[in-house]
Amino acid sequence: MVAISFWGYTQSMAIENIFNTKVGLALGGGGAKGIAHIGVLKALQDAHVEVDYVAGTSVGAMVASMVAFNVNLDVVAEIAKNMTLAQITAFKFNKTGFFTADPLKEILIEHLGEVNIEDAPIPLAIVATDINSGEEVIFTEGPLADAVCASASIPGVYIPMQLNGRTLVDGGIVQSVPVQAVKAMGAGVVIASQLGGVGTYEEPKNVLDVMRNAFDIALSHRTHEETKAADILIAMDLRDFSISDNTERYDELCAIGYNTAAQALKKMAWYRSSNFLLYLWRVIRVLSPFKLPEIFGSHRKKS
Repeated sequence: MVAISFWGYTQSMAIENIFNTKVGLALGGGGAKGIAHIGVLKALQDAHVEVDYVAGTSVGAMVASMVAFNVNLDVVAEIAKNMTLAQITAFKFNKTGFFTADPLKEILIEHLGEVNIEDAPIPLAIVATDINSGEEVIFTEGPLADAVCASASIPGVYIPMQLNGRTLVDGGIVQSVPVQAVKAMGAGVVIASQLGGVGTYEEPKNVLDVMRNAFDIALSHRTHEETKAADILIAMDLRDFSISDNTERYDELCAIGYNTAAQALKKMAWYRSSNFLLYLWRVIRVLSPFKLPEIFGSHRKKS
């Protein structure tokens, strides 16, 4: 009797999730390649896709903050056009790192004020990693600028952030593309923007590039598994771009983000005009005792 009740409960919960059309946007890390996220946002805007939840990791956390606080996309673009890794870091030798993200904190406060995450009009989550316990730390409240800086603190390069009694570093260690974070917020349709995902990396030009490539390679398999849970995956081929400075290639990066997203978003036609058929198919897949194919799979750009 208990087993039957549990089965009925899980079926009920699955169907409830199927009919959830709230859109969640997960923005991944990738340093200066984050300019491509702006192209993705422009494609979403042109497709009239409204975001109900947003989560970000590392540079994705900064862009997600702008989205959550409804900063005009033109303003976000102007910030990105003049931003390099050198401009958002300050040298400060410490036994745990060489740089701080204090300049990034100042930029966030300049454009958003000293706001808390819970003040955002669009629910926001910022992902960081506790370097002592290995646990993921997902901020949905508290000072925004501190959480973003923690999420962007590459271990071994940046001095870890001390917040709420935890020692925090880059969220990419636990969720490079925070699909699970945005699903946990309540999203039923997840769009993930991944700054890479083609399995190759650019030729390193400096020590930061070397460390970031090593960091990304170590996490690539986990990221692949994470992004399987996205309904729409926007995986861009950015191997020819730097993680530290792409200001002179802003238009190229934006175009890649826009075009890759626009292609992927064609799969969201059901969201506006064919809801019933998609939902019916998903209900059948959930309830069927047999394994049925996923017709509306995630979009992955082939390398």
